[in-house]
Amino acid sequence: MSTRRDERGQAMVLTVLFLAVLLGIAAAVMDVGAWYRADRQMQATADASALAGAHELPDNHGDAASLALEYAGKNGGGLNGSGISFETKLLPGDTIAVHTTKPMPGFFSKLFGLNSVTVGANAKARTGVMNAVRHAAPVAVDKRHPLIQCMLAKGPAHPDCQQPTELDFDKVGPGAFRLINIDGSHGGTGPADIGFWIDDGLDASMPLGWYYSDPGIKPNSSHIKGALESRFNDTLLFPVYDLTRAQGAGFEYQVIGWVGFTVLRYEIHGVVDARIYGNFTTVIWEGIQSESPTDPDFGARSISLVE
Repeated sequence: MSTRRDERGQAMVLTVLFLAVLLGIAAAVMDVGAWYRADRQMQATADASALAGAHELPDNHGDAASLALEYAGKNGGGLNGSGISFETKLLPGDTIAVHTTKPMPGFFSKLFGLNSVTVGANAKARTGVMNAVRHAAPVAVDKRHPLIQCMLAKGPAHPDCQQPTELDFDKVGPGAFRLINIDGSHGGTGPADIGFWIDDGLDASMPLGWYYSDPGIKPNSSHIKGALESRFNDTLLFPVYDLTRAQGAGFEYQVIGWVGFTVLRYEIHGVVDARIYGNFTTVIWEGIQSESPTDPDFGARSISLVE
């Protein structure tokens, strides 16, 4: 009789111990799950903070750090000045690195003496020139333009390079008036298409390389005038060329990069006197970053997360 009572007592103790272990495991799973979700959120904050800061690179590290801190502060925090640094991949200081940390309390884990854990995340974002872009406009800019040369000598963000200027549609070669077929086509493109490319940009990838001129003079078209008017005070992305070749319908421009241009007004008189007034500016754009350190920097760049 006493033996059975002893066995029942032992079974009860084992059951209590087993339940305690199960409860401990369940508690640990709940806390670990919460910590994992916090870690994922911390990574998202780090990624977005790095991308925000990269908008000011490589020209202004102070503003880049401020943007990263501001974004992190609005999205859960975990970032301070000591968690921000800058690195060089192609351009000096073209990459921002952020390290976020935050203590996360434990709840059930406190039963086991674990009051909190620290979650953290790392992210890097780079700003760089592009070897292909989307939404470019078809107005070709000569690399020999004085302000383009200023960018190459002093840097795209230098105030001397962002002065008011004009772009003309003067004749470049036989049948060529600084309008290019940015879609890679050969032959005439209708004024409606040119106007659409100015207004919305080419909705396709435009890589570096040779492009045929759009023959004829078309800036006096109502489509092009209307498109320019719709973009007053907006920044467009224009291809920059250095060389030309051939003639007539086969005339081509070699596109070596892109430049941002803020359109302020235009003057178009007749079929041959056409000019756009505004200023060059640095701009972050949609495109594929170049991996070549020799591609020229005209201030049009994209940003991306990097390892």
